[in-house]
Amino acid sequence: MNLDPQTQNVGLQEVLDKHKISLRRRFEHVTEETDGTGNRTLLNKIFPELYITEGQSEEVNTQHEVMQLETTSKKKIVQDTPIKCCDIFKALPDQQGRIRVVLTNGVAGVGKNFSVQKFTLDWAEGLENQNVNLLILLSFRELNLIRHQQHSLLTLLHVFYPTLQKVSTEKLAVCKLLFIFDRLDESRLSLDFNSRTLVSDVTHRSSVNVLLTNLIQGNLLPSALIWITSRPAAANQIPLTCIDRVTEVRGFTDDQKDEYFRKRSRDEELYSRIISHIKTSRSLHIMCQIPVFCWISATVLEHMFTTEHREELPKTLTDLYSHFLLVQTKKKKNKYDKGSETSPQELMEADRDILLKLGRLAFEHLHKGYIMLYQEDLERCGLDVTEALVYSGVCTEIFRRESVIFQKTVYCFVHVSVQEFLAAVYMFHCFTNRKTKVLKNFLGEQYSAQSQTPHFHLSLDVFLKGAMEKSLQSENGHLDLFVRFLHGLCLGANQRLLGGLLGQTKNSPEIIQIVIKNLKTMNTDNISPDRSINIFHCLTEMDDQSVHQEIQEFMKSKDRRQKLSEIQCSALAYMLQMSEEVVEEFQLRMYRTSAQGKHRLIPAVRNCRKAELTRCSLSEISCSSLASALKSNPSHLRELNLNCNKTLQDSGVKLLCSGLESPHCRLETLELRGCSLSDISCSSLASALKSNPSHLRELDLNGNELQDPGTKLLSDLVMSPDHRLDTLRWIP
Repeated sequence: MNLDPQTQNVGLQEVLDKHKISLRRRFEHVTEETDGTGNRTLLNKIFPELYITEGQSEEVNTQHEVMQLETTSKKKIVQDTPIKCCDIFKALPDQQGRIRVVLTNGVAGVGKNFSVQKFTLDWAEGLENQNVNLLILLSFRELNLIRHQQHSLLTLLHVFYPTLQKVSTEKLAVCKLLFIFDRLDESRLSLDFNSRTLVSDVTHRSSVNVLLTNLIQGNLLPSALIWITSRPAAANQIPLTCIDRVTEVRGFTDDQKDEYFRKRSRDEELYSRIISHIKTSRSLHIMCQIPVFCWISATVLEHMFTTEHREELPKTLTDLYSHFLLVQTKKKKNKYDKGSETSPQELMEADRDILLKLGRLAFEHLHKGYIMLYQEDLERCGLDVTEALVYSGVCTEIFRRESVIFQKTVYCFVHVSVQEFLAAVYMFHCFTNRKTKVLKNFLGEQYSAQSQTPHFHLSLDVFLKGAMEKSLQSENGHLDLFVRFLHGLCLGANQRLLGGLLGQTKNSPEIIQIVIKNLKTMNTDNISPDRSINIFHCLTEMDDQSVHQEIQEFMKSKDRRQKLSEIQCSALAYMLQMSEEVVEEFQLRMYRTSAQGKHRLIPAVRNCRKAELTRCSLSEISCSSLASALKSNPSHLRELNLNCNKTLQDSGVKLLCSGLESPHCRLETLELRGCSLSDISCSSLASALKSNPSHLRELDLNGNELQDPGTKLLSDLVMSPDHRLDTLRWIP
């Protein structure tokens, strides 16, 4: 790295060189069990390059992240614009202008932090981006701890990087800087981009959030590059007007999954057995897009293949996580207790208290939506910090103890799915042990309505039905995986693995069949059809394949006279979505089912080119699902026929327009004949088409009570050379 000869300063050069050495030492190893006691491996030797694409899916608030993985897993690579991690600030051949601010999102554990480490290591080793003189990595986990303090940008650098104390304002001015702000989803800062507080001087003291917003907006160090990483649901904290490029970390492709397991196992036979088993389970294979999940899978399967095990290999997520918990307790025993061989039941019984405390911690913070945990959170659940850290793969210390600015140590679960599993274990334990207060707080009215009789004990079917209803009420699906785990814990195999951790769990075959029947007949009238698909996943966790097999036979027969139940419609919608082939035409009226069944079939539209949904009594919830299909990346829909849905009305069209204005939308024909629309719909449609003028060519509004003011807005678009809309029909 060479600065301009006229400004080059030997002292500055030494400081910057030491900074690179420090970053290289910090990131050259990866510790998969991240409390510092796990296997330290050279980062470049175990992790293949992650798959990163230009753009993102916009469905950030309606689906659990596991469901987002499932819908993106089948995307063909040719549909994406892949970008190497080291090239995220380089414009593509057809792009003009400077890329200064990049936002990278991706689901939990998919590899955003790994990408940051790889980028930083490559820079520190002099391999990539050497036009950058100084790289500053700041995690929101760290920034949270000083959020109430006043700092200038200069003192902020000095606080987090004491080796940069000698870097003055003048020396900073000659550096090409790159700031990386990692894990926006963990931020507890109030990032107000509407604030008029202007900061343009690196020595000006203000709140940390004001410094960050001014840096991102370009008021402060306008030449500095900015990279922000986040989980999808938190990404909208940064206005799109501040961002020059959005990228998405997709994790591992199928080839990269193979490469990871091959590098990790080194034993060719062991690798072949692991990858072969993972490919037998679609849910496990999809989840292996996430590097952390690959580690969990490898941890379990390596243990099972290299020891004498009598259990069946895991096929569902609950199976896998039950084995993962068992393996972690065995590791802890071997490391600390040095005892003789112990059965799973004895292991779980010995560590029952600590694991249930961890489960309580997991549940309470899952319910609140918290990711980061502080020492007082652990203590509130009766957890001793040293005790918790013994479980290296389950609860992990984040910050190094020697960091002088960190007055608090911060903790988190190794992955949100581990938190959801432990939360389910804790809640199932509370059910079997009649923890009335916990159940009442969780289930609320569902519990109170059932518990009016003396000596009342909630039955398993009522408990799980209440939990399922509770999860379906969640707007963002944050309890979806939790409730899948709850249903998986009903199985005898998982209960035997977890021993006394769950309590007395003698569930008769009859009660299990009632639970399955409840899932198959659950009412979802006011629930998003996308969210209803999770009911089908719960059946899978209970090892009930009947619905899946029925729909496979239905699709093979191509006989549409068979009447479908609601749960069969959810399964069909899921399977059509997951199909590798895009459906040319989807006609909802061709399927014999109830009104609710048709409602549940709507997500299938996401994987269709032409969809006809005439006379289907579409609701606002249905329109939200259609909008989601138009926002999906890629969006396949080209023709959408919603004629004769009088229930649609203006409110439904407004929701639909949120999809039409998406940059991913490619819809060319939209038919809305006889949908009881007014001029309000015209205004909504005109606004959406102005936002995204390049695709819709034909709009049919015949048979609606429209007046001149509303239709003129749309007629003007037909006349405009900036819009492709060339056919507009609107006879009342």
